Amino acid sequence: MKIGQVVEEQREFFRTGKTLSYTFRDEQLQRLYAAVSTREKKILEALHKDLHKSDQEAYMTEIGLVLAEITHMRKNLKNWMKVRIEEAPVSQFPGKTYQIKEPYGVVLVMAPWNYPFLLAMQPLVGAIAAGNCCVVKPAAASEATSTVIGELLSETFARQYVAVVSGGEENREELLNQKFDYIFFTGGMKAGRQVMKRAAENLTPVTLELGGKSPCIIEESADLSLAAKRIVFGKFVNSGQTCVAPDYLLVQKTVKREFLRQVRKWIKKTWGEKPLEHPDYPKMIDEKQYERVMGLLLGESILVGGYGRKKTLQIAPTLLDGVTWASPIMQDEIFGPILPVLEFSSMEEVIHTLQEKDKPLALYLFTKNDKAKRKILKRLSYGGGCINDTLVHLSVPKLPFGGVGGSGIGNYHGRASFETFTHTKGILEKENWLDIPVRYLPSKYWKEWVMRKILK
Repeated sequence: MKIGQVVEEQREFFRTGKTLSYTFRDEQLQRLYAAVSTREKKILEALHKDLHKSDQEAYMTEIGLVLAEITHMRKNLKNWMKVRIEEAPVSQFPGKTYQIKEPYGVVLVMAPWNYPFLLAMQPLVGAIAAGNCCVVKPAAASEATSTVIGELLSETFARQYVAVVSGGEENREELLNQKFDYIFFTGGMKAGRQVMKRAAENLTPVTLELGGKSPCIIEESADLSLAAKRIVFGKFVNSGQTCVAPDYLLVQKTVKREFLRQVRKWIKKTWGEKPLEHPDYPKMIDEKQYERVMGLLLGESILVGGYGRKKTLQIAPTLLDGVTWASPIMQDEIFGPILPVLEFSSMEEVIHTLQEKDKPLALYLFTKNDKAKRKILKRLSYGGGCINDTLVHLSVPKLPFGGVGGSGIGNYHGRASFETFTHTKGILEKENWLDIPVRYLPSKYWKEWVMRKILK
């Protein structure tokens, strides 16, 4: 398959106008929903093979979210597509103004390996709903899931409408050589910069869903047991290979000792005494990632875990104490099942410290103190997050998801996905029965007087 030919085929199909109607878009979303539903078993098997995800985890964090996104999109799409009438200013009388939602055209979705099904399909749902043609590039590292995605999409859609380009670096580079109308990329910061640089050559707009070090703050009024339970879930699901996982803990000194006891308790309750023997404990994607994360443990003070099993690419849930901002593990996103613990004395200290850091993709705060909550929400900038929970803000279709600063550009989910893949066209439509002469030469005092009355 020649990538350039596929892109050109899609451009020709888009120009026919077939993707523009609500009926066509809704039919394609129905087909996608049916295709995912009927292939659920294959998708679960692929996710287990790639990342050792249990059926429950795979459905909760991937398949179920895709189906819910399609359902939400179909429920609201007709309303979102409507032409929006705006009030015309007096200066443009007689006339009317309105906004038209139109698709960009041919778009590229580039997915990562950590949630290989969700992060390929969820942006695709938005692209279809907005009326685009789409090329999907699954991650090469998650080979089993990428194969299933290729089969699913090729059997559901014609290539000139939705196409899949698999493979590694060579195909990725060839895709970036093409002129797309929009590029949606999910992945690391380094690769994101490369994509943005290549997109800039064609002035192609981009959404970059990146990552960073997402803090999790435990203020002294928090329900410590419930906080520990929800943090253990959010950190160790998918073995920590989640872009919005709590990257590190900031725990108020007054409750640190008890809180760490609760974290130990919930790690044991969740995964048992021997987590690597637990049938549902996930693995690292490949040996390279396994070795990278194990290397982060060198010289650290380990409270829990700290060991792995290379044969199965699994690393035990790990809790680190005695960590400082200068520690090697605090310099880059961890992206693995290691949770460093730092301490603080006051919320002001936390705010001042985090204001000096890069803006994260997520932030989590556990507290019963409304004043502390308001301070964090008002004074810290980050992509999104939760109060008294972790991760689950991603499951709410009505909430936009995306980064800010180094953690990403743009957002999606629900209506935000529709808007991301849509260009809003502003139109002023004038009447012919009256043509007010104020704007035309020759200049007159009375014309300027009228202008000053209406343009202010």
